[in-house]
Amino acid sequence: MSANHRPDLPKPSLIRTLVAVLWSFFGVRSRKEFNRDMAQINPIHLMVVGLVLAIAFVALLVVLVNWIVRQPMTL
Repeated sequence: MSANHRPDLPKPSLIRTLVAVLWSFFGVRSRKEFNRDMAQINPIHLMVVGLVLAIAFVALLVVLVNWIVRQPMTL
């Protein structure tokens, strides 16, 4: 058994990675949860999910701004 293997921690999952990235976008995370995430989450998965969510966030902002700009002015 390797020194890095910890049987008391569950396998990393996509949902856990997604939740960790979303909490980091929000900017609120407890030290305990952060440490548990760092022990469980694969860094490659973390980077991929973070990049995909960042691109999705920017795309959402672009769509929202375009939608707002195209609305007729009513004053």
